[in-house]
Amino acid sequence: MGGRRVILDAGTGIRNLGHWFLKRTLNHAHILFSHTHWDHINGFPFFAPAFDSNRSFTIMAGHLAGKGGIHNVLSGQMAHPTFPVPIEIMNARLEFEDFNAGDTFSLGGGIKVRTCVLNHPDSATAYRLEYQGRSLCYVTDTEHVIGKPDENVLALIEGADLVIYDSTYTDKEFPSKIGWGHSTWEEGVRLCRQANAKRLMIFHHDPDHEDLIMERIESDARYAWDNAIVARENSRYALL
Repeated sequence: MGGRRVILDAGTGIRNLGHWFLKRTLNHAHILFSHTHWDHINGFPFFAPAFDSNRSFTIMAGHLAGKGGIHNVLSGQMAHPTFPVPIEIMNARLEFEDFNAGDTFSLGGGIKVRTCVLNHPDSATAYRLEYQGRSLCYVTDTEHVIGKPDENVLALIEGADLVIYDSTYTDKEFPSKIGWGHSTWEEGVRLCRQANAKRLMIFHHDPDHEDLIMERIESDARYAWDNAIVARENSRYALL
C-alpha cells in the first residue's frame, strides 16, 4: 500500500516474513496489534529485521493505552526467565505508539486506518486499512452474540473489498465455546453479506481443525457464499 508495509499481529508467521524482508531489503513497516495474547505476539522475538540497525518499525496497539502500553507487553515476554535476551538487543529503531480502539489515523503514503473495539477477553482491536479506493479489514479476535450482529464490526466492514474474520469455530461448535472470545465462519458470512463486503477470508482456524475438517469448512463456506475463501499459510491475495 502506497509503498508502505503493514504487518498485522506477530504470531509465528512473522518469523518467515522477517526472512522475506531481509531478502528484499525492506527497511520499514508498521506492525499493528489486534491484542497481545500469546498466539499474536510470540513470533515477535524471532523477527530478524528487528535486530538490524538499518531498519525501523512503528509498533501500534489500541487496547493498552493507560495499561502499561505495547512496549511493556512486548518487552515483558522477552524478559528472564521466559526469554534469553531482552528487547533492548533489537538494534532496529522501534517506535511504540498506543491509541484507543475506535480512533482513526493515517500511516502516511495515503493509507488511512479506522479501528473499532472487539468483544474479546482483555479487549482487542479491529482494523480497516484504506488506500486508493480499496479497503481491507482485519477483524480478530472477537466473539459474536447469537442473533445479534455486532454493529461496530458492521460499520467497520461496510463495503470492504476483503474482510479477514475470526472464524475459529463453526456455528455448531460455538455454543460450547461461548466466553472464549471467538466467532464462526458462518457469522463472518452473515456480517459480510449484511455489510455488502466483497470477500471474506476465513481466518484464525481452531488448532483442532485438521485438514479434512478445513476442507469441509471450505466446501461449506463456498456453498454458503461464493465470495468466502479459506486463509492458507504463505498465501498471497490481491485486492482486485
